[in-house]
Amino acid sequence: MRKRLGPLEGEPGRTSYAEGAVRIEAPGETITVRPPFGLAHARDYEKVELAPLFEALEEDHLVAALLVRLGGYAVGVFEGEKLVASKVGSRFVKGKHKKGGSSANRFRRRREEQARALIEEAAEVAVAVFQPWRTRIEFAALGGDRTAIDRVLAADPELSWLAEKALPRFFSVPEPRQAVLERLPYDLYSAEFSVE
Repeated sequence: MRKRLGPLEGEPGRTSYAEGAVRIEAPGETITVRPPFGLAHARDYEKVELAPLFEALEEDHLVAALLVRLGGYAVGVFEGEKLVASKVGSRFVKGKHKKGGSSANRFRRRREEQARALIEEAAEVAVAVFQPWRTRIEFAALGGDRTAIDRVLAADPELSWLAEKALPRFFSVPEPRQAVLERLPYDLYSAEFSVE
């Protein structure tokens, strides 16, 4: 970001910091940048002023990560880009039964039991991993499957605070595994960038 925007610093134009983003009107282009954790600075400048943006982009945060899909979960705490606590797990959850008949209900009940066990385990692990960090965690990154995440958050009242600290962005992950959790900072710390 600094490499792309740095040369514009001090150039004629207009810079507006508002609502967690910055709009840079430089000669020949208008650029909007929304840092991943927002931007508290609010002010207008009659030139290209980028210092508040660069400061926000360089800040490290303590982030709780909860990734859940039926079949597995990954729970972690990031201090900046470093994963400082984590636990992953998986449980078999049957796929949906496509045929009808008397066995369809048995498959459905078994699938629901397996899914419930996974949700309960994920909630229990999340409480255990986050508890030592809870008072210091600034943001929560949620991802995987929205329904599964909602079920995990509802499974234990100790997790209700995660919804309040959740980033607006929901992280899509195919399978919540340790490797996926370790790569999360690449997405977590990326800013939204658009040019008009």
